[in-house]
Amino acid sequence: MEGLGGDNAASTPVNIFWQDVWRRYQYFLDKTTPHAVYRWIGTLVVALIYILRVYYVQGFYIISYGLGIYLLNLLIGFLSPLVDPEMEVSDGPMLPTKGSDEFKPFIRRLPEFKFWYSFTKALCIAFVMTFFAMFDVPVFWPILLCYWIVLFVLTMRRQIAHMIKHKYIPFNVGKQKYGKKPSASGGGSRGD
Repeated sequence: MEGLGGDNAASTPVNIFWQDVWRRYQYFLDKTTPHAVYRWIGTLVVALIYILRVYYVQGFYIISYGLGIYLLNLLIGFLSPLVDPEMEVSDGPMLPTKGSDEFKPFIRRLPEFKFWYSFTKALCIAFVMTFFAMFDVPVFWPILLCYWIVLFVLTMRRQIAHMIKHKYIPFNVGKQKYGKKPSASGGGSRGD
């Protein structure tokens, strides 16, 4: 009898329902993968809704501060290489340190999709938390804002110094151009 045993608990109607919900969620998440611009526009809409909620309620500043610290941590992972040349010696791809070194592509510690997913999930969790009064801890928000700005500036300064020292840019700014075409109005013929 194949229906008896440990598999019986996994086939309850509630478990089947949640597996179906999870499968549909994963399907739609997979469909958004190639549409980075639209994903980020949606995330900006969610962030705007969160900001309006915090502004309207005039509270939950400690939640916003925690969200800011978490998002800063995600940003650092997004801007950092997978293998930090200062910390680890690896057999895998490394960042070039000299102009004569072989080009190796920049591989992020936190890929863009995971960065977006974690960013959006954190915003949604913080938004849900604004509906529970127990998370509205009274704080003097200007102090938290100043501390977060100082933390952001110091962290980004360190990250930018790391980028300059190891000569990497964590962004792709379009197709790389290798040379300029001679202009057609240069006076020369095409056969020259």
